[in-house]
Amino acid sequence: MKNVINNSKKVFLMVALLATVMGYANDRTFFISKGEANKTVLSIDVKEGNLFTIKDENGITLYKEAIQQTGIYTKGFDLTSLPDGSYFFELDKDVEVTTIPFTVSSKEVTFNKALSKTIFKPLTVVKNDYILVSQLSLNETPLEVEIYYEAGSYTEPYQLLHSETISGTKNIKRVYKLANFVEGKYKIVYKSEGKEFIKFI
Repeated sequence: MKNVINNSKKVFLMVALLATVMGYANDRTFFISKGEANKTVLSIDVKEGNLFTIKDENGITLYKEAIQQTGIYTKGFDLTSLPDGSYFFELDKDVEVTTIPFTVSSKEVTFNKALSKTIFKPLTVVKNDYILVSQLSLNETPLEVEIYYEAGSYTEPYQLLHSETISGTKNIKRVYKLANFVEGKYKIVYKSEGKEFIKFI
């Protein structure tokens, strides 16, 4: 009887594990297919307010669109008209940024989904005169934090109060205490994985 219970637990665990793996397998953040007239058709799960862009390898924006409706965003792009080089799709969501790189060579477009990545944005919570900062960094990528105070000067509108680089952890957490905190007077600049995020508080 004990073996039956143990085997039942194992089967239940395997089913739960399989369901989890299948859940990840079915989680298609984006889907790319070939369309008519050399068009690449992108289908991506979006929410209203997300920002979709196409950028070159230098980060220059070639196309930008603010998402107007929650659901599946589908659009065709003639990427073969771009000069040979490296590019990427970018979807800026509430708490994360997903990039999908591709290359153009002799009017051939190649995607490498293995190089796609998601960067989690730093989260900022203000409680009384404390600033709580957190970020999930699966690759333990360093996070640069700069806290500025609005000085009000025309030549120098913000004065740097604190700066540090946090590294060596997947779960970044910091608490900062601001003396004489006045809401609307601070700017926090975060830099991680070549991206910059700005928060005003």
